Amino acid sequence: MRIGKHEVPYPLIQGGMAVRVSGYRLAGNVARCGGIGLVATAGIGLNTPRFKGDNYFAAEPLALKDELAKAYEIAPDGVIGTNCMVAVTDYAELVKASCEGGAKLIVSGAGLPMNLPELTADWPDVALVPIVSSVKAAELITRKWHKSYGRLPDAVVVEDPDTAGGHLGEKLEKIGTGEYDQYATVRGVKAYLRETWKLDVPVIAAGGIWDRADFENAMAQGADGVQMGTRFVCTEECDADDAFKQAYMNCSKEDIGLIMSPAGLPGRALVSNVPAIREHDLEMTPTCPTGCLRKCTYKSEQERFCIVHALDRAQRGDMETGLVFCGSNAWKATRIETVQGIFDEFFHDEAARAVCG
Repeated sequence: MRIGKHEVPYPLIQGGMAVRVSGYRLAGNVARCGGIGLVATAGIGLNTPRFKGDNYFAAEPLALKDELAKAYEIAPDGVIGTNCMVAVTDYAELVKASCEGGAKLIVSGAGLPMNLPELTADWPDVALVPIVSSVKAAELITRKWHKSYGRLPDAVVVEDPDTAGGHLGEKLEKIGTGEYDQYATVRGVKAYLRETWKLDVPVIAAGGIWDRADFENAMAQGADGVQMGTRFVCTEECDADDAFKQAYMNCSKEDIGLIMSPAGLPGRALVSNVPAIREHDLEMTPTCPTGCLRKCTYKSEQERFCIVHALDRAQRGDMETGLVFCGSNAWKATRIETVQGIFDEFFHDEAARAVCG
C-alpha cells in the first residue's frame, strides 16, 4: 500500500489510541512488521518525564517528538505517523510537532481537518489522511483543501461508527440503527475521488476489523486497506498497562457501550464504571485541570468528566476510575499475543515472517 511517497508491504494501519495506549512501542513494532504504525498525539505528554503537573501544553509536543524518536529506534526504515484529533486545543502544535519529529503521515479526525494542509505546508512529503464517516465529509474536506491549498488527500480512512472504538464521527442517535453501510461509504468515497478529481488513492476501512476474515471481507468490499486498533491492545507491545489489557480480556459484549464525551462526540468504551469516573472527577478535580479540548462540557459546565485524565488513569492501570475506550470486538480478546503474531495471521506467508524478523 502506498500513501503519498510512503509505501509499506502490507495494507494495514494501526489505529491511533489516545493518551499513550498507542505509543512508541506499539507504533514502532507495527511499522517493523511492514504496516503503518501511528502514535496517538492527544494526551501524549501525560505519564512522561516531560509533564510536571502544570505544563500540559508545553509537555505535549516535546513528548511527541520523544515518542517518535523511540518508535524509529524500533523501526528505522518503517512508516510511522501520528493520529491528530481536530478537537484538541493544541491541534496545530501537535501537527507541527509530528512533522518536526519525523512523522511520515498524519491521520486526522474527531472533527474535519480543514486546515491540515496549511499546518503542514513546510513538510510537503508528509502524507495527509483525513478520517470520515460519509461521502459528504470527504467532499467537504477535498474541496476545501483543493481550493485553499492546492492539495488533495493522500488517502482517506472511512470509520464505521457502529463498530469503531473511541471518539466517533457520527451523531449518537444514528449509531447502531442499522442505517450505516461502511463499505457503501468506502465505495462512494472512492468513486467521488476518481470521478471528480481523477484521484486514485487508498480508501481504508476502519472499525470492526478483528481477524483475517474481516480483512479479506474489507478488501473484497472495495477497501484498499484496513485500520485496526482494538486487536492490537492485547499485545505485548501495546503501551497500556497490563490491567488495561486484562479489562479487554475480561469484558463481555454487554460491557461495551456508547458514552457522550465532554468533547461533544459519542464514544465507544467499557461503560460499567462511567458513574464512578464522574464521581471521582467532580470530587477530585471540580475544575478543568488542563484545557485539553477546545470545546468541553466538563470545562464549561462541569458535566460528565475530564476525558484526558480519565483516559490517562486507565492507561496507567486504574480500572475503577479510568475510562477504557474500545471497539465493538474487544470482547473477542482472550490472550496476550504479539504484533508479529497478528501479522503472521493476516499475511501468513514467508514474506510476512521475513519482514517481521
